[in-house]
Amino acid sequence: MKILLVNDYGSSIGGAEVMTFALRDALRQQGHDVRLFSSSAGSSVDSRKAEYECYGTLSRFRTLLQTLNPWAYLRLRRVLKEFRPDVVHVRMFLTQLSPLILPLLSHIPALYHVVWYRPICPTGTKLLPTGSPCREPAGFACYRNGCVPLRDWGLLRFQMRLWRKWRHVFNRVVANSRAVQECLIADGVEPVEVIYNGVAVEPVTRVLASRPVAVFAGRLATEKGVDVLLQAFAMVTRGLPEARLIIAGDGPERAKLVELTEKLELTAKVTFLGHVAKGEMEIRFAQAWVQVVPSRWAEPFGLVAIEAMMRGTAVVASSMGGLGEIVEHGGTGFLVPPNDPQSLAEKLMEVLRDRMKAEAMGESGRHIAEARFSLARQCHQFLSIYQQMLSGTSVAFPVKEGMPRQALGRNGL
Repeated sequence: MKILLVNDYGSSIGGAEVMTFALRDALRQQGHDVRLFSSSAGSSVDSRKAEYECYGTLSRFRTLLQTLNPWAYLRLRRVLKEFRPDVVHVRMFLTQLSPLILPLLSHIPALYHVVWYRPICPTGTKLLPTGSPCREPAGFACYRNGCVPLRDWGLLRFQMRLWRKWRHVFNRVVANSRAVQECLIADGVEPVEVIYNGVAVEPVTRVLASRPVAVFAGRLATEKGVDVLLQAFAMVTRGLPEARLIIAGDGPERAKLVELTEKLELTAKVTFLGHVAKGEMEIRFAQAWVQVVPSRWAEPFGLVAIEAMMRGTAVVASSMGGLGEIVEHGGTGFLVPPNDPQSLAEKLMEVLRDRMKAEAMGESGRHIAEARFSLARQCHQFLSIYQQMLSGTSVAFPVKEGMPRQALGRNGL
């Protein structure tokens, strides 16, 4: 089968891109001809991994480009003519490629794989500048609440109109969690299926450190809640002074977080690794008793939680978004309210004070990750959908356990 993956970015700048490359490589291993179309934005020549590329930018012209990108339209038109894919699998397209590419897909079996909230929120986070969840639909509220400046608001409103006008080109819409699915349906995008992200099943190399170690991996940005983690860890060290925290990742909040670490007198107990390669991070994290995901926003999925579980590490995470569908409270870790250092500290203490509990939760997490969140399972599910689109099969969407009836779409599907 010839499959064209479409994604805004063609280098490993985030979890969505990492998952795109993993899916491409896994499908190739099964004998399919899979190629990636992306923009050049945010990548150097050496870091680009896409087979096909068009112009993209992170400059001040980005808002105009993500609304109307003629280079994406012209390049994709040529790629479709030359490659002649059986299926087009679109992931992210609203931050570079623009809705202008959608009419090109009207006569090709096409799937939209929604991996965050960007189709219903101009910032993609459904989070207000105050850090509180946004409960309003996209529109004037985006400007009124300070989420989008006036200079960008008009263009982004036009972008949303184009997306709504042409979204019918997709034969199927798939979300990476029920949290994303429910948001899409509430905005009128339905029916929506759910296929969870998957990671490769690797041998377990976990060897817990002799003293309790907590770890964090992710972008050092406000929505990730690392400041909440530091406040919670300061409480942990008062009762457990031997505990240590390792933070992997970089981002705009790093300087503030280092300053907060010094203010909380945690400098000797917290290590900032900065951006590290996946392999090196796994080596460092093999000693962890618990991985913390203290996000302020409703993570669309929560890839780092799955990676931790596959490693055999207990997880303490915010009880929002896709994380609530991954972590089994009391089984593979704990779920805590976001923005609540006290609750986070209490659950961290519960794991870090009990090595046997940390090991048992990690083992349970490994079993669940293998059964529900493997890359092989994800590939199988997408290949099944590709075949259904090619054959024109009409598929009913069964009620999944815990799924509300209103999430089924129109006509009972």
